[in-house]
Amino acid sequence: MSAAGAADGNWGDGTRSVHAGLPDAVPGQPFLPGPVFAAPYHLDPERGPSAAADGYGRPDNPTRRLLETAIGELEGADCRVFASGQAAITGLLLTVLRPGDTVLLPADGYFSVRSFASDTLEQLGVRVVLVPTAGPYPSFDGVRLVLLETPANPGLDVADVRAVAAAAHAAGALVAVDNTTATPLGQRPLDLGADVVVASGTKALTGHSDLLLGYLATRDAGLRDAATTWRNATGGVPGAFDCWLAHRSLATLDLRLARQTANARALADLLVARPDVTGVRWPGRPEDPAYPVASAQMRRVPGVLSFDLGDERRVARFLGASRLVAAATSFGGLHTTADRRAQWGDDTAPGFVRFSCGIEDTADLLADVAAALDAAG
Repeated sequence: MSAAGAADGNWGDGTRSVHAGLPDAVPGQPFLPGPVFAAPYHLDPERGPSAAADGYGRPDNPTRRLLETAIGELEGADCRVFASGQAAITGLLLTVLRPGDTVLLPADGYFSVRSFASDTLEQLGVRVVLVPTAGPYPSFDGVRLVLLETPANPGLDVADVRAVAAAAHAAGALVAVDNTTATPLGQRPLDLGADVVVASGTKALTGHSDLLLGYLATRDAGLRDAATTWRNATGGVPGAFDCWLAHRSLATLDLRLARQTANARALADLLVARPDVTGVRWPGRPEDPAYPVASAQMRRVPGVLSFDLGDERRVARFLGASRLVAAATSFGGLHTTADRRAQWGDDTAPGFVRFSCGIEDTADLLADVAAALDAAG
């Protein structure tokens, strides 16, 4: 088996996920080599670091490079991994933006990015404009960077990446897409016209709720090199064991997403039929406002949905009554979780719930949620 084969466009998602980034087969060696733990490496006494790929652990690690190859194959671009999704996004913003530049950010996207924009970017002289994911979008004249998050976290609106990219490029702006919620098996933003992808690998990409990871992927060599320089200079690299865990986890990505999506579809149908649940959002439902764009743009819709239970007390009763739904932040893991986003300072209603379907049996999950809602009153 070889890494080159995983890039074969004729292979399905499951095959590509299993084989992504694996080195050529060597008799007696494992499919995926174990993590390499090293800070310094032996150097050639005469030639120094130019004699080998690895010299010092911050910029150099073979386990990290294998993971970057794997994610790059799935996104269809060169990849650089970071210590977290926030590190990848902030690294991109600070690599690209300069005082006097204008950046468009999602008004309904991940609140930590908006906090970073107000606490850091604006203090550096960058003009920040917040735009709803679903639009309408203002003129892109004079804009340096447009950052989309689609589907948005936590509201799950969807942006038309192809249309936004075309308009932004006509005005000379770069387009970045946060692909955390969709994953590269759900959509490939670079194929839709985006210049760069950023994402948290903590969530559905690795899916086991046991590591922190972020990445940036682009086909622009200049942007790739600038982001690499920023990452190496600021030190926001993931450790070797996290990289190895992430690569190991990619093999089941297709299987995990399939069950999560099936659970979300069934759960959305259950929730919309209940009069005690409001505001159900899942872009895979034909009745959802995001469905027309999502169905045309996405290859699959993720296992995340949202709804409102009215107030924080009812959310607490619901979670207390459930046997399968854990109260936890983050999403995309094997276990079903629910997060009342307002408790983190996000600007959502008190009873708003972001619900992440795990890989439990669909019938069991539906029965548990229904019983917990009944018990919550």
